[in-house]
Amino acid sequence: MSRQKIEGSFVALITPFNADGGVDFEAFRALLEFQEKHGTAAVLIMGSTGEVSMLSPEERREIIVRTSAFKTGRLKLFYGCTGSNTETTIDYVRFAQANGADGAILAAPAYICGSEADIERYFLEIADATELPLGIYNNPPRVRTDLHWTNLLRVFKHPNYVIHKESTTRVGQVAQLIAGKPDVSIMCCDSPNLGLVVPTMSLGGHGTANMTGNLAPAELAAISKPWREAGDDQRFREAYLRLLPLLHFTYSVINPVAVKSLMKALGLPAGSLRRPLRELEGEALAAGVRIVGELGLAQKYGFRI
Repeated sequence: MSRQKIEGSFVALITPFNADGGVDFEAFRALLEFQEKHGTAAVLIMGSTGEVSMLSPEERREIIVRTSAFKTGRLKLFYGCTGSNTETTIDYVRFAQANGADGAILAAPAYICGSEADIERYFLEIADATELPLGIYNNPPRVRTDLHWTNLLRVFKHPNYVIHKESTTRVGQVAQLIAGKPDVSIMCCDSPNLGLVVPTMSLGGHGTANMTGNLAPAELAAISKPWREAGDDQRFREAYLRLLPLLHFTYSVINPVAVKSLMKALGLPAGSLRRPLRELEGEALAAGVRIVGELGLAQKYGFRI
């Protein structure tokens, strides 16, 4: 299988809901068009930002079928296919492949706190069971299991893996991955608290797998561009420092609470959060609206403020 290299901004998309709490597929269409128009390379549908743990299995399958029908070929659609165990995950991946997905992103199953050796085998067993391009999301704050770079480099020898997203605070881990020269795109979370964006891009990373691109897709595309030309570092520095207030806002509470609340307030078709999560209100939300105004994003994107 030819590896599918993705570079730039890989946005973890929210899941929009109707007033009755069901999935809003016309809103999905609009959000995908918004991302495609403003320079996003790929989106992850049904990641943690997409409230995947609160979707039913039937909803997860319907989302794959119906959103894949919106593909134009310019924006790659990856799906969060992590299940509670290996077989369930394989089932989701095979379903995604059969229904038009460009790829799937996998994390360790939540709550079980599997050992590094067990989770390494889990990733390899899934890759052996499909031809769909795959990515790994190393996210120990959400799943407890934390793969070392040695585990990851072994997994990345499998030809089905094409993307890695790192969500630890370890710059050394990112450096070792890039130094290992795996044939995958090395990306990182855009959280300013983890602090990986600057070192990842400066060391030769391929982009960011981000949440803030839901609100500012062109701005995330700018800071997610690999550094290959003279002046790329300076352009990145200026764009990143300017964007810091919005990055801090979107990660001010657990995702996707801040980003989805602000999207709804700005008139984007986001809908509400699923309970028990609750939307930001009052000053907490007003702070985000002010940041959007100060950055000129409302005028640029036609947001309501």
